Amino acid sequence: MLAIRQGEERVERWRQAICAAVPDWSLGKLVTALMALRGIDMISASALLAEIGDLSRFQTAPEFMGYLGLVPSEDSTGDTIKRGPITKAGNRRARRTLVESAWSYQHPPRLGQAKQEKVAAAPRAVREIAWKAQCRLNRRYKALLRRGKLKTVAITAVARELAGFVWAAARAANAAQAASK
Repeated sequence: MLAIRQGEERVERWRQAICAAVPDWSLGKLVTALMALRGIDMISASALLAEIGDLSRFQTAPEFMGYLGLVPSEDSTGDTIKRGPITKAGNRRARRTLVESAWSYQHPPRLGQAKQEKVAAAPRAVREIAWKAQCRLNRRYKALLRRGKLKTVAITAVARELAGFVWAAARAANAAQAASK
């Protein structure tokens, strides 16, 4: 019991340290924007950006998805194209963060009270992207289950699309920040 309590206290101290450091971080505004997306909180947004850095270095969303290793592998010969599982060639920690966040999209779209203030702190364009993500990714998850896909496979597909929404939200947040200067 003592080890569990000490572990929980250590996790809480780290969480508080991250929350205290984010406002002074150069990517702090981007953390706030990403928190508007369902399944992404302060810790997951901070972890994602710590692993990836500034998302503006990716010109397109598929480029970002490829960096994360969330794109399907391909075995092509002549006219035959065979797509396989994800490549897993990218950043393992960032990919895992997105996959864990993607699990929240199995629930119907809605904004809980705790999430409303996080969404309100984001720029208007990011809020619209976040709501669109909730609706689309929930539909995608349900459609994949109807087609007989395993839950884990469906969540990985949702995580791939979530990466696209993260890229779009980061781009919108950077545009909003540039416009406010």
